[in-house]
Amino acid sequence: MATVALTAENFDDVTGKDGIVLVDFWASWCGPCVRFAPTYERSSEKHTEITFGKVDTEAEQELAAKFGISSIPTIMAVRDGVLVFSQPGALPESALESLIEQVEKLDMDEVKQKIAEQSEAEHANH
Repeated sequence: MATVALTAENFDDVTGKDGIVLVDFWASWCGPCVRFAPTYERSSEKHTEITFGKVDTEAEQELAAKFGISSIPTIMAVRDGVLVFSQPGALPESALESLIEQVEKLDMDEVKQKIAEQSEAEHANH
């Protein structure tokens, strides 16, 4: 599976589904982004059950701003509609594979429970 171009129009639809979506925030003028692209593409071909999205931060400035993207490339992982990882910097292939494994192993019931607890704690403090 090749990568999917994500835009303000389709981002929520693509990342809101069950399953894993990786998102690469990039720009054509960014050297590390361009060098990371083949690694990301190879991973997308290996892991056909995962959606590999790319956000061109030049074309989608609103989307980049929404997620507070200040340096690129930034890799995000979304599972079952929940953002579970976000980190700036190009990952070597081994680190990208490790990230995919970790996201696959997550207990999403546990993750959602922690989010609910954090949310309750924040409301209790207000």
